[in-house]
Amino acid sequence: MAAIDDLAAAVAAEDTTIDSAVVLLNGIPALIAAAGTDPAKLAALQAAIVAKTATLAAAVVVGTPTAVSTAQVETPPAEAAAAKTAVTAAS
Repeated sequence: MAAIDDLAAAVAAEDTTIDSAVVLLNGIPALIAAAGTDPAKLAALQAAIVAKTATLAAAVVVGTPTAVSTAQVETPPAEAAAAKTAVTAAS
């Protein structure tokens, strides 16, 4: 029964991750509206979005079986570095 419990926990964790990504994506329009035209707020928002996007992209790449993917994933250097840092921090 431990295997089924482990699987149930993994599914629950996956659901939490997916739900978090949906909340992030759905919240972007409100964040942009709240930032208005303030350059500092827009720059901070842009940095936050880039960081979260890199984290999400890294998680998707790590969780995707290589047999499924036939295309080479090309991540810009800044996002790749942020993704590597995020994955290392999460480990």
